[in-house]
Amino acid sequence: MKRDSLVFAISGTFFGLIVGWILGSQVTGRPAPVAAPPAVQAAADDTAPPPLDVQRATALEQQANAQPGDVTVRVELGNLYFDSEHFDLAIPWYEAALALAPSDVNVSTDLAVCYYYTNQPERALAQLDRSLAVDPNHVKTIFNQGIIRAGGMADLAGASESFQRVVALAPGSPEGQQAQRLLDSIADHAGRGIGAGAGAGAGSGG
Repeated sequence: MKRDSLVFAISGTFFGLIVGWILGSQVTGRPAPVAAPPAVQAAADDTAPPPLDVQRATALEQQANAQPGDVTVRVELGNLYFDSEHFDLAIPWYEAALALAPSDVNVSTDLAVCYYYTNQPERALAQLDRSLAVDPNHVKTIFNQGIIRAGGMADLAGASESFQRVVALAPGSPEGQQAQRLLDSIADHAGRGIGAGAGAGAGSGG
């Protein structure tokens, strides 16, 4: 799995905005807005993505075309495009790799992240379900599921459920620590929303 393939880029501030929007919709009765996906970045890394190595991409595509059964080169191409944030270009190569190796949970989850960053949250969640069918306890997949449920679908209850699973499975991992912070953010914003008259249904999950 790519280091950057976690949807880790949702900072506490950004996530807080998502929670606030959803709680606000519960007060007004209007549908909650769907947050736009943030720019992908590594955890705790604000540097810009590397530029696309066009020469390398061309060479790999030629190799892939010459070797239709080679999974590795297709994954490498997907990773190359992913790292430079060309998610739309990464998608067909990850899909091609999965056609050859459908049980590769890491590639499946990387593909789901690409779907999310190309504004396809429902498709992303469906792909994560396929990842979890292979490995039900894949922590990075479950973490991404929580982020996409919140940021892509405005589903705080579902997001909380995912984050709670991450904390239960790997409390000391970076994903577990981040999931706990996000759960705390949901609880904090829900509490303030209720205090302002938001009422029940803030979506603490469980």
